This record gives sequence, structure tokens and C-alpha cells, in this order.
Amino acid sequence: MSNPFKKILHHYEVPKVLKQKVLNDVNMIKLTLDIADLFMVKYPNTVSDFFTANKRNTKDNNQN
Repeated sequence: MSNPFKKILHHYEVPKVLKQKVLNDVNMIKLTLDIADLFMVKYPNTVSDFFTANKRNTKDNNQN
């Protein structure tokens, strides 16, 4: 069985249009992951921290 990687052209330049499409796809994936991280991880943590702090403040105010 022959190695198909030996058939790769070493001095072949990728077309700029194709390169730009690949980079755009990668950037879109990164954006999607950032948005998912924001709404699935960071936002719930912020909301829970807010309500936890609010409960502590309410409890402290009621004790005074």
C-alpha cells in the first residue's frame, strides 16, 4: 500500500478565496463557542452569584 501523503505537492499555494473561507469558518466556530460559553456557563454563574449575594444581604439586614 502506497503512502498518499508522498503525493502532496510541497510548493502548492492555496487559493486566497479558499483560505479566506476556511478562516471565516474557523472564526464562526470560535464565535459560536464563545456565545455558548457566555450563555451556558458564565451567565448562570453570574445569576446564581447575584441571588446568593442578595440572600446574604437580606439576611444581614433582617438581623440588624
